[in-house]
Amino acid sequence: MIGNRSNGEADAVVVGAGPNGLAAALVLAGAGLRVELHEAAGTVGGGARTAESTLPGYRHDACSAAHPMALAAPFFRAFGLARRVELLQPEIAYAQPLDGAPAALAWRDLERTAAGLGRDGAAWRAVFGPLVERWQGLVAAVLSDQRRPPADPLTTLRLLLRTAELGSPARGARFRGPAARALFAGVAAHAVRPPRELAPAGAGLLLGTLAHAVGWPVPRGGSQSVVDAMAEELTRRGGRIVTGHPVGSLADLPLARAVLLDTSPTGLLRIAGRRLPERYARRLRGYRYGAGACKVDFALGGPVPWRDPDCARAGTLHLSGTQEQTMLAEREIAAGRHAERPFVLAVQPGVVDDTRAPAGRHTLDSYAHVPHGSTVDAGEAVTAQIERFAPGFRDLVLARHTTTAADLAVYNANDVGGDIGAGAMTLRQTLLRPVPALDPYATPLPGLYLCSAATPPGPGVHGMSGLHAAGRALRQVFGITADPLGFAGPAG
Repeated sequence: MIGNRSNGEADAVVVGAGPNGLAAALVLAGAGLRVELHEAAGTVGGGARTAESTLPGYRHDACSAAHPMALAAPFFRAFGLARRVELLQPEIAYAQPLDGAPAALAWRDLERTAAGLGRDGAAWRAVFGPLVERWQGLVAAVLSDQRRPPADPLTTLRLLLRTAELGSPARGARFRGPAARALFAGVAAHAVRPPRELAPAGAGLLLGTLAHAVGWPVPRGGSQSVVDAMAEELTRRGGRIVTGHPVGSLADLPLARAVLLDTSPTGLLRIAGRRLPERYARRLRGYRYGAGACKVDFALGGPVPWRDPDCARAGTLHLSGTQEQTMLAEREIAAGRHAERPFVLAVQPGVVDDTRAPAGRHTLDSYAHVPHGSTVDAGEAVTAQIERFAPGFRDLVLARHTTTAADLAVYNANDVGGDIGAGAMTLRQTLLRPVPALDPYATPLPGLYLCSAATPPGPGVHGMSGLHAAGRALRQVFGITADPLGFAGPAG
């Protein structure tokens, strides 16, 4: 048993109410267990919270804004998220504006995307077409616990071969023209690493495939609607949610047979303290965190005046220019320097969601990649990057709110140093997080598990780390061997 008897008892306790913590709690409660969920903040959600950070009536997502996994992740499909939350689809999933040339556009439609890439259209189709056709097998492999053979080995092999090709500078580029090269570099930069590395290339292939297979939807009302739906269902299943309760140690928790931590490895060290064996604790202390993000929210008097009008139809925009310019910006960040022209990811939810701002007004949520732990306000650099591709943008800004990387770590303790990916996306840490182990979720303390994005399959709003960790707890602690996906849904 873990915890403090004076605080009461539960079968299982989850710490951290981000998407993974909520997913773990839902699975455990679905199995009939008494579950308590403890969250330090006043609301659930972690990086999926939504708040009026600029002006009253303007709702901004704290981190995640567009959700490629909302219709793809096995947990959300079992949970029935699309029946609980209205997921709105921009016609263009993501766009890459370019200087002096039309923007590169990733339409929902693969063929339309290929047609817009000129001589690279056939190459784009050849890379993404087979993955789009078997996207469910691809997602099952990537979002697995990465400890068992894939159900679709052919698609997994195809992904690995394409990753090796697109992520290795020495092997040459599949895409020859500037538009396709820039479009792929932008989506690969989600990994917050230079795009011509293996882990970013793999991330770009997954996200690019989902853009054409299921889209990058925007939840009506903000990302908060996703986690609120999860919290509502947990309560319906008998789970108890305690907000405003920072957990400093295991003694702060009720007595329970299993405790699952939706925290960073740093949080695990803080909460478990000296109870962890020194060898395991030393490995956790060696866990590497990645570059940070500086979040910049804008309240606008109208839609962004993009130079290329097609950008007004995109939900997400990668503002970094050409492949070479994206590479330069990411290399600067990796070296610990602030890029003069940083990679900026922007989401304009008003393209499909009219609930985010007063009538005729708009919001723009963005973040720039910055060095780990940066205290620099990148608001002006982000504004300049947007103005670069949307002349007159400054004149529309009614208010701007910046959260530095250092402040982001205060807002969400899992974002250590402002790292929204919960750990550097190197090849090693993509496969072996948080430490090399056959079971990456279990700790040496019986009944104590880690269920955050610092475990496979890694970052993203998908709930799969919580699902996998809860499945381990069900089998190892409670002797329940049923597929944990069966406890994720359906709706009651």
